[in-house]
Amino acid sequence: MPGYDYISFTTDYGLSDGFVAACRGTIARFAPNARVIDVTHLIAPGDVTRGAAVLAQTVPYLPDAVHLAVVDPGVGTPRRAVVVQTPRGLLVGPDNGLLVWAAQALGGPSAAYELASEDWFAPSVSRTFHGRDVFAPVAARLARGADPADAGPAVAPDSLVQLPEPVVTWGDGWLEAEVLTVDRFGNVQLAAAGSALELLPDRLTVGGCRAIRGTTFADAPSGGLVVFADSADRVAIAVNGGRAAVMLAVTPGDLVRIT
Repeated sequence: MPGYDYISFTTDYGLSDGFVAACRGTIARFAPNARVIDVTHLIAPGDVTRGAAVLAQTVPYLPDAVHLAVVDPGVGTPRRAVVVQTPRGLLVGPDNGLLVWAAQALGGPSAAYELASEDWFAPSVSRTFHGRDVFAPVAARLARGADPADAGPAVAPDSLVQLPEPVVTWGDGWLEAEVLTVDRFGNVQLAAAGSALELLPDRLTVGGCRAIRGTTFADAPSGGLVVFADSADRVAIAVNGGRAAVMLAVTPGDLVRIT
Protein backbone atom coordinates (compact mmCIF):
# COMPACT_ATOMS: atom_id res chain seq x y z
CA MET A 1 0.00 0.00 0.00
CA PRO A 2 1.15 3.60 -0.51
CA GLY A 3 2.34 5.24 2.64
CA TYR A 4 1.95 8.72 4.10
CA ASP A 5 4.43 11.58 4.22
CA TYR A 6 2.96 12.95 7.46
CA ILE A 7 2.08 11.75 10.94
CA SER A 8 0.05 14.11 13.10
CA PHE A 9 0.52 13.75 16.85
CA THR A 10 -1.95 14.67 19.61
CA THR A 11 -1.51 13.83 23.31
CA ASP A 12 -2.04 14.90 26.90
CA TYR A 13 1.65 14.27 27.69
CA GLY A 14 2.60 17.89 28.29
CA LEU A 15 6.02 19.34 27.59
CA SER A 16 7.80 19.05 30.93
CA ASP A 17 8.74 15.37 30.57
CA GLY A 18 10.38 13.29 27.86
CA PHE A 19 7.21 11.47 26.79
CA VAL A 20 6.68 13.33 23.51
CA ALA A 21 10.36 13.07 22.58
CA ALA A 22 10.36 9.31 23.25
CA CYS A 23 7.41 8.84 20.90
CA ARG A 24 8.89 11.07 18.23
CA GLY A 25 12.17 9.22 18.55
CA THR A 26 10.37 5.91 18.04
CA ILE A 27 8.71 7.28 14.92
CA ALA A 28 12.07 8.53 13.64
CA ARG A 29 13.63 5.10 14.10
CA PHE A 30 10.81 3.22 12.32
CA ALA A 31 9.92 5.85 9.68
CA PRO A 32 12.80 8.32 9.36
CA ASN A 33 11.31 10.07 6.34
CA ALA A 34 7.91 10.79 7.90
CA ARG A 35 7.29 14.37 8.94
CA VAL A 36 5.53 14.85 12.27
CA ILE A 37 2.93 17.60 12.74
CA ASP A 38 2.32 18.26 16.43
CA VAL A 39 -1.35 19.14 16.94
CA THR A 40 -1.03 19.63 20.70
CA HIS A 41 0.42 17.90 23.73
CA LEU A 42 -1.39 20.13 26.22
CA ILE A 43 -4.74 18.36 26.44
CA ALA A 44 -5.66 18.23 30.13
CA PRO A 45 -4.56 14.86 31.54
CA GLY A 46 -7.09 12.17 30.69
CA ASP A 47 -9.56 14.58 29.05
CA VAL A 48 -10.67 12.35 26.18
CA THR A 49 -13.53 14.64 25.12
CA ARG A 50 -11.27 17.69 24.81
CA GLY A 51 -8.73 15.62 22.88
CA ALA A 52 -11.42 14.31 20.54
CA ALA A 53 -12.77 17.81 19.92
CA VAL A 54 -9.37 19.36 19.19
CA LEU A 55 -8.39 16.49 16.92
CA ALA A 56 -11.67 16.56 14.98
CA GLN A 57 -11.47 20.32 14.47
CA THR A 58 -7.86 20.14 13.25
CA VAL A 59 -7.60 17.12 10.94
CA PRO A 60 -9.64 18.60 8.05
CA TYR A 61 -6.88 21.20 7.61
CA LEU A 62 -4.00 18.70 7.61
CA PRO A 63 -2.67 16.75 4.63
CA ASP A 64 -3.70 13.12 4.31
CA ALA A 65 -1.78 11.46 7.11
CA VAL A 66 -1.55 8.90 9.84
CA HIS A 67 -3.10 10.66 12.82
CA LEU A 68 -1.58 9.41 16.06
CA ALA A 69 -3.59 10.42 19.13
CA VAL A 70 -2.96 9.32 22.71
CA VAL A 71 -5.20 10.48 25.55
CA ASP A 72 -5.41 7.17 27.30
CA PRO A 73 -6.45 7.05 30.96
CA GLY A 74 -7.24 3.34 30.45
CA VAL A 75 -3.72 2.37 29.37
CA GLY A 76 -2.87 -1.13 30.59
CA THR A 77 -6.51 -2.17 30.92
CA PRO A 78 -8.45 -4.35 28.43
CA ARG A 79 -9.46 -1.29 26.36
CA ARG A 80 -8.73 -1.90 22.69
CA ALA A 81 -5.97 -0.26 20.68
CA VAL A 82 -7.09 0.41 17.11
CA VAL A 83 -6.34 1.82 13.70
CA VAL A 84 -9.30 3.42 11.93
CA GLN A 85 -9.32 3.82 8.16
CA THR A 86 -11.00 6.83 6.51
CA PRO A 87 -11.03 8.35 2.99
CA ARG A 88 -8.40 10.89 4.09
CA GLY A 89 -6.04 8.95 6.27
CA LEU A 90 -5.64 6.63 9.22
CA LEU A 91 -6.20 7.22 12.93
CA VAL A 92 -4.19 5.32 15.53
CA GLY A 93 -4.90 5.32 19.25
CA PRO A 94 -6.98 3.90 22.07
CA ASP A 95 -10.59 2.89 21.44
CA ASN A 96 -12.05 5.18 24.09
CA GLY A 97 -13.92 7.71 21.94
CA LEU A 98 -10.85 9.78 21.11
CA LEU A 99 -10.76 8.94 17.39
CA VAL A 100 -14.37 8.73 16.22
CA TRP A 101 -15.18 12.44 15.81
CA ALA A 102 -11.98 12.90 13.80
CA ALA A 103 -12.84 9.87 11.67
CA GLN A 104 -16.19 11.46 10.89
CA ALA A 105 -14.46 14.73 9.99
CA LEU A 106 -12.29 12.79 7.52
CA GLY A 107 -15.23 11.25 5.68
CA GLY A 108 -16.26 8.53 8.13
CA PRO A 109 -14.65 5.26 9.20
CA SER A 110 -14.53 2.74 6.34
CA ALA A 111 -12.74 0.01 8.31
CA ALA A 112 -11.07 -0.53 11.66
CA TYR A 113 -8.60 -3.04 13.06
CA GLU A 114 -7.51 -3.97 16.55
CA LEU A 115 -3.78 -3.61 17.12
CA ALA A 116 -2.86 -7.19 17.95
CA SER A 117 0.22 -7.99 15.82
CA GLU A 118 2.93 -7.81 18.44
CA ASP A 119 5.69 -7.75 15.85
CA TRP A 120 4.43 -4.25 14.99
CA PHE A 121 5.18 -3.07 18.56
CA ALA A 122 8.39 -2.20 20.34
CA PRO A 123 10.38 -5.27 21.45
CA SER A 124 9.37 -4.59 25.06
CA VAL A 125 5.97 -3.02 25.80
CA SER A 126 5.45 -1.05 29.00
CA ARG A 127 2.02 -1.44 30.60
CA THR A 128 1.81 2.32 31.10
CA PHE A 129 3.42 3.84 27.99
CA HIS A 130 1.61 2.47 24.95
CA GLY A 131 2.17 5.79 23.17
CA ARG A 132 5.86 4.94 22.85
CA ASP A 133 5.69 1.15 22.64
CA VAL A 134 2.47 0.44 20.69
CA PHE A 135 0.92 3.45 19.00
CA ALA A 136 4.08 5.21 17.74
CA PRO A 137 5.61 2.07 16.16
CA VAL A 138 2.27 1.22 14.53
CA ALA A 139 1.83 4.76 13.19
CA ALA A 140 5.35 4.67 11.78
CA ARG A 141 4.77 1.32 10.03
CA LEU A 142 1.55 2.60 8.51
CA ALA A 143 3.30 5.75 7.29
CA ARG A 144 5.80 3.51 5.53
CA GLY A 145 2.95 1.76 3.70
CA ALA A 146 2.04 -1.24 5.85
CA ASP A 147 -1.49 -2.55 5.29
CA PRO A 148 -3.78 -1.67 8.24
CA ALA A 149 -5.44 -5.08 7.83
CA ASP A 150 -2.15 -6.67 8.91
CA ALA A 151 -2.27 -4.86 12.26
CA GLY A 152 -4.82 -7.29 13.68
CA PRO A 153 -8.40 -8.53 13.42
CA ALA A 154 -11.08 -6.39 11.82
CA VAL A 155 -13.34 -4.38 14.10
CA ALA A 156 -16.83 -3.28 13.08
CA PRO A 157 -16.65 0.53 12.78
CA ASP A 158 -19.98 0.87 14.57
CA SER A 159 -18.51 -1.00 17.56
CA LEU A 160 -15.91 1.72 18.20
CA VAL A 161 -16.45 3.48 21.50
CA GLN A 162 -18.54 6.62 21.10
CA LEU A 163 -18.42 9.61 23.41
CA PRO A 164 -21.77 10.83 24.72
CA GLU A 165 -23.32 13.44 22.46
CA PRO A 166 -22.78 16.88 24.01
CA VAL A 167 -25.93 18.54 25.33
CA VAL A 168 -27.54 21.12 23.03
CA THR A 169 -31.12 22.34 23.54
CA TRP A 170 -32.93 25.45 22.37
CA GLY A 171 -36.25 27.24 22.32
CA ASP A 172 -37.77 30.59 21.43
CA GLY A 173 -34.93 33.09 21.95
CA TRP A 174 -32.71 30.84 24.08
CA LEU A 175 -29.97 28.27 23.71
CA GLU A 176 -28.41 25.93 26.25
CA ALA A 177 -25.30 23.99 25.30
CA GLU A 178 -22.40 22.12 26.83
CA VAL A 179 -18.97 23.70 26.92
CA LEU A 180 -16.89 21.67 24.49
CA THR A 181 -13.51 23.40 24.82
CA VAL A 182 -11.84 26.42 26.39
CA ASP A 183 -8.84 27.68 24.43
CA ARG A 184 -5.72 29.32 25.81
CA PHE A 185 -7.29 32.77 25.34
CA GLY A 186 -10.18 31.82 27.61
CA ASN A 187 -12.70 31.69 24.77
CA VAL A 188 -15.55 29.29 25.53
CA GLN A 189 -16.60 27.00 22.68
CA LEU A 190 -20.03 25.41 22.95
CA ALA A 191 -21.20 22.20 21.32
CA ALA A 192 -23.89 24.06 19.33
CA ALA A 193 -23.32 24.65 15.61
CA GLY A 194 -22.76 28.23 14.51
CA SER A 195 -26.13 28.24 12.74
CA ALA A 196 -27.80 28.18 16.18
CA LEU A 197 -26.99 31.89 16.45
CA GLU A 198 -29.90 32.51 14.10
CA LEU A 199 -32.18 31.57 17.02
CA LEU A 200 -30.84 34.41 19.16
CA PRO A 201 -31.47 38.15 19.24
CA ASP A 202 -28.71 40.77 19.10
CA ARG A 203 -28.82 41.55 22.83
CA LEU A 204 -28.17 38.58 25.09
CA THR A 205 -27.60 37.40 28.63
CA VAL A 206 -25.01 34.71 29.31
CA GLY A 207 -24.67 33.40 32.85
CA GLY A 208 -26.16 36.60 34.23
CA CYS A 209 -23.81 38.79 32.19
CA ARG A 210 -24.88 41.07 29.36
CA ALA A 211 -23.58 40.11 25.92
CA ILE A 212 -24.12 40.86 22.26
CA ARG A 213 -24.33 38.64 19.22
CA GLY A 214 -21.46 39.47 16.90
CA THR A 215 -18.99 38.11 14.40
CA THR A 216 -15.63 38.87 16.05
CA PHE A 217 -14.12 39.88 19.39
CA ALA A 218 -14.06 43.64 18.74
CA ASP A 219 -17.83 43.73 18.17
CA ALA A 220 -18.09 44.01 21.97
CA PRO A 221 -16.67 46.97 23.90
CA SER A 222 -13.47 46.39 25.85
CA GLY A 223 -14.27 43.92 28.63
CA GLY A 224 -17.62 43.04 27.08
CA LEU A 225 -18.98 39.62 26.16
CA VAL A 226 -19.64 38.63 22.55
CA VAL A 227 -21.35 35.47 21.28
CA PHE A 228 -20.21 34.48 17.80
CA ALA A 229 -19.51 31.57 15.43
CA ASP A 230 -15.86 30.58 15.85
CA SER A 231 -13.40 29.22 13.27
CA ALA A 232 -14.76 25.69 13.77
CA ASP A 233 -18.30 26.98 13.16
CA ARG A 234 -19.36 26.43 16.77
CA VAL A 235 -21.14 28.93 18.97
CA ALA A 236 -18.48 30.55 21.12
CA ILE A 237 -18.29 33.20 23.82
CA ALA A 238 -15.42 35.64 24.22
CA VAL A 239 -14.51 38.74 26.17
CA ASN A 240 -12.92 41.55 24.20
CA GLY A 241 -9.53 41.81 25.89
CA GLY A 242 -10.38 39.27 28.61
CA ARG A 243 -11.19 35.65 29.37
CA ALA A 244 -14.77 34.48 29.02
CA ALA A 245 -14.10 31.25 30.90
CA VAL A 246 -13.06 33.28 33.95
CA MET A 247 -15.94 35.75 33.70
CA LEU A 248 -18.49 32.93 33.39
CA ALA A 249 -16.65 30.54 35.73
CA VAL A 250 -17.09 27.57 33.38
CA THR A 251 -15.00 24.59 32.30
CA PRO A 252 -15.53 21.90 29.65
CA GLY A 253 -18.61 19.83 30.40
CA ASP A 254 -20.52 22.68 32.06
CA LEU A 255 -23.83 23.89 30.60
CA VAL A 256 -24.17 27.51 29.46
CA ARG A 257 -27.54 29.13 28.86
CA ILE A 258 -27.84 32.06 26.48
CA THR A 259 -31.07 34.07 26.47
